[in-house]
Amino acid sequence: MTAEPGQNETVKNRANRRIVIACSAFVASMVGVSFAAVPLYQLFCQVTGYGGTTQRTEQLSDTILDRTVKVRFDANTASGLPWDFKPVEREVEVRIGETILVNYTAENTSDRVTSGQATFNVTPMAAGAYFNKVQCFCFTETALEPGESMEMPVLFFVDPAIVEAVETKNIDTITLSYTFFPHESEKPVAAAAEPVQDNNTL
Repeated sequence: MTAEPGQNETVKNRANRRIVIACSAFVASMVGVSFAAVPLYQLFCQVTGYGGTTQRTEQLSDTILDRTVKVRFDANTASGLPWDFKPVEREVEVRIGETILVNYTAENTSDRVTSGQATFNVTPMAAGAYFNKVQCFCFTETALEPGESMEMPVLFFVDPAIVEAVETKNIDTITLSYTFFPHESEKPVAAAAEPVQDNNTL
């Protein structure tokens, strides 16, 4: 028994709708994956130290070794942020596992309020998994008034496990680098329009 022409059209339309729905679902899933890729990559870097990403911790090291490591500090400011940003000390020598507090300073050299957020990494990149920050200005956005200067603390330690891994056991110098990027200023709220006066007279 053969299908009527109208039935064939109905079957084709249903098949086409299924294809469109399947393609739409595929595109939507790909968009979702692309948006999730950035935070997932950041999480991966934070957990593994990949790319020199440092670790964040609330627990101090309970082991301090006799071996020391030099930690150098680097500061950069992206274009568009009128700040004088620099470390107070360019280099310190610390015992591995010892918790150390250092400071950077930033001064807003402009005549307006500006805000920024710092990105960071360490080199050699393999040391990122062992560089632990307990406190850091880079965790939050910073805003400075015109001409205002601020000390920015970093509390950190180098995990003693760094001496156990083959790729890091011979590292004797680590560079901690920050770059401040500007945040977009809030757009000014448009002034309310003055009421239009009606000059018509009764």
